[in-house]
Amino acid sequence: MVVGGVRELAAPFVAPGPSGVAVRDRLKHLAPQDEHVLRAVGAHQGALASRDLKIRCADGPNHNAESWAARKRELTKESSSRIAGAITKATHDQWALARRCLAAHIRSLDAGIKTLRHRLSLPVGAKGTKRAPGGCRSRSEWFHKSRRLKALEARHAAAVADWQAGRVRVVRGGKRLFNTRHHLAEAQLTEGEWRQRWEAERWFLAADGESGKRYGNETIRVTPDGKVSIKLPAPLAHLANTKHGRYTLTPTTVAFAHRGVEWADRVEANRAVAYRIHYDTTRGRWYLTASWQRPTVQTIPLETARAKGVIGVDTNADHFAAYHLDPHGNPVGEPHRFAYDLTGTATHRDAQLRHALTRLLHWATQTGAGAIAIEDLDFSAEKTREKHGRRKRFRQLISGIPTGKLKARLVSMAAEHGLAIIAVDPAYTSMWGSQHWQKPLTTPHRKMSRHDAAGIAIGRRALGHPIRRRTVPPRAHQSDAHGHRTAQADRHAPGREGPRPRIPGPRTRSVPPDAARTRATRTPKTVRDVRSDQAWVQDSLLLTE
Repeated sequence: MVVGGVRELAAPFVAPGPSGVAVRDRLKHLAPQDEHVLRAVGAHQGALASRDLKIRCADGPNHNAESWAARKRELTKESSSRIAGAITKATHDQWALARRCLAAHIRSLDAGIKTLRHRLSLPVGAKGTKRAPGGCRSRSEWFHKSRRLKALEARHAAAVADWQAGRVRVVRGGKRLFNTRHHLAEAQLTEGEWRQRWEAERWFLAADGESGKRYGNETIRVTPDGKVSIKLPAPLAHLANTKHGRYTLTPTTVAFAHRGVEWADRVEANRAVAYRIHYDTTRGRWYLTASWQRPTVQTIPLETARAKGVIGVDTNADHFAAYHLDPHGNPVGEPHRFAYDLTGTATHRDAQLRHALTRLLHWATQTGAGAIAIEDLDFSAEKTREKHGRRKRFRQLISGIPTGKLKARLVSMAAEHGLAIIAVDPAYTSMWGSQHWQKPLTTPHRKMSRHDAAGIAIGRRALGHPIRRRTVPPRAHQSDAHGHRTAQADRHAPGREGPRPRIPGPRTRSVPPDAARTRATRTPKTVRDVRSDQAWVQDSLLLTE
């Protein structure tokens, strides 16, 4: 909704806290027999998971509780009831994820088709606006866009047919790794190395926890002193080295450096802990990941989060621009920037993001602020070719900002520092921040960028203040006779965060010589209060007939 040329802004809200925890440690000093058992169990259960996923995809939307129970009974014969339950649950989650991805793909195709139809309906060379793209630049571009429209319509029809039939496209092991098989030279892999990665990605070595059972998990059990044991499936029971068909990794112990005390408390209390074992083929290492759910924590009220001030954070492609604001919306201290590099591998990008957030949270704790204000960004519909056309670098820029991972990591890490996260509407923050805050705060010893000013705008919006700064009135009018006049609009006024309307005419006592005649002969369009020191001068010629 647009009010006075400015779209209606969504109200800020406190983001809910994390609902789960995951920690990881390396399985060190494994004996050859240990690795042999882990590979055998992973391959056996991975084959069961692949077969179960095939059956689940064939059922489509006709799946029900009876078919789920039948699948689980068949898997129990070749493993155990708990392993069968873990496999069927993972299969169901994977099918549901593929279903949601298909729905998102259909929405993306709808948006692209709508944009292309609009552009092709305009004359060639028609100018666009801020809210709608213009026509094609040439007849050649119109021809190519018309062909792309037909291609998108064909993809859309196929995707809708898959949705209606309940078909999903799932590749156990990953579609990207599957396609790498045809480009081994570019990936610098041999066929044997690719095969090893492919098999490792398709293994299944995971088990859900169960409260009340010993150490919170019967299938993959980790004792408080770090001993790891696995319940072997029935066909591999002959590999057990302890009673009850279990295999213990004898020389290995795990110790979670992060949240180790919390994990130990859960294990000793026999509370549910889920485990996953996976093999990193690049490093040749085995890892164990432990995860558990946290009780739902009531989100603190927005006013409580604002009480100690906030840290306004502007997210960019290569850094966070942060500024500390007190509860009244005043900037405090100097701007801070926390750089990161989002090039390279996914592991490198994730580490860069985590280190930048760690520095940001440590500084926020030192300032004494109670919350971090950040834009509620979502670029899912903002990076298509149809919307931005030839602006390829801009599309790559916004695609590189990790909005989803940033939200998840920031909420989880901020909760450990006792900081709340306030999400605000991202509209106009950079434009209005630069307009109202960049120049006033720039000094010979402080350089304010557009991103620093945007951080102030985000923080003020989170605090409930308008972004526009208060403007000091002339000295002659700073008295009780006329009241303290400022440019501050009421918080409920439409467009209150927009620029002030320009009032024509003299603004001080310095009146041009012909100002009286100009005002006398001009027909006023609006009614304004007459200032006490500016008398209305009536031209005598207007009184004659």
